[in-house]
Amino acid sequence: MDLKKKRMIKVKTKKLANSFKYAGQGLNLSFKSERNMKIHIIIMALVITAGILLKINKYEWMICIICFAIVISGELFNTTIETVVDIAMPYKNEKAKKAKDISASGVLVLAIGSAIVGFIIFVPKILNYL
Repeated sequence: MDLKKKRMIKVKTKKLANSFKYAGQGLNLSFKSERNMKIHIIIMALVITAGILLKINKYEWMICIICFAIVISGELFNTTIETVVDIAMPYKNEKAKKAKDISASGVLVLAIGSAIVGFIIFVPKILNYL
């Protein structure tokens, strides 16, 4: 392999590594700065603990993981939208408020849907355990 191709591979690998690094930084920043993200992560940890204790099956784990990913992603998108709106409209504005409120309601819908899925998975197991 010639030197030019080696450099291109190295540059592409570095760009890919940086993409993961920046994504991790964004997740960390969101966790540090957003109260709701902390709540979602705590609930996720509780569900994981309950899943281990109640021995949910692999399909139930897959559903839980999808729910975790959807809610956390929704919260990240909501935080992004709110941040961009704050940059574009630093003073009070009804349309900015509307955008932020609708974005937040999207996360609420995802969280409620995930909670319903959680109840469907966990309530029968808890009742059988008792």
